[in-house]
Amino acid sequence: MFRNSVKTAALLAGFGVLFMVIGSFFGTQGLVIGLLLGLVFVGGSYWFSDRLAVRAAGAQPVTEQQAPQLYAIVRDLTQRAGMPMPKIYISPAQQPNAFATGRSPEHAAVAVTQGLLQVVTDDELRGVLAHEISHVRHRDILIS
Repeated sequence: MFRNSVKTAALLAGFGVLFMVIGSFFGTQGLVIGLLLGLVFVGGSYWFSDRLAVRAAGAQPVTEQQAPQLYAIVRDLTQRAGMPMPKIYISPAQQPNAFATGRSPEHAAVAVTQGLLQVVTDDELRGVLAHEISHVRHRDILIS
């Protein structure tokens, strides 16, 4: 986990520096504007990554009443891992896929597509979701 946190910090710092370098071509004012843009970009990436990814996928939040089996699997997996329950989303996409996003286990979201739900068994879905939850636990989602 520590290694992934260091990678994330280095990546975000690199983006910030990139904005500053580009801004420096326009003098001191450009450097300051580059710094401010870098801070906004890096801060936004960190704080809003979960919402951006979910929105990009066209995913909608679902309740436990709407997707009881999905909730049961995610709840079981997160309890076994000692993690908080993430927000759960379903995307209308027909391509079988799933992803996890968020800056930490406390601010995580897991999304699956309609296509995935139509083609996998409950055991296969459990395996896919275990994989996604492991990304949350190891904070891989910050890097991606």
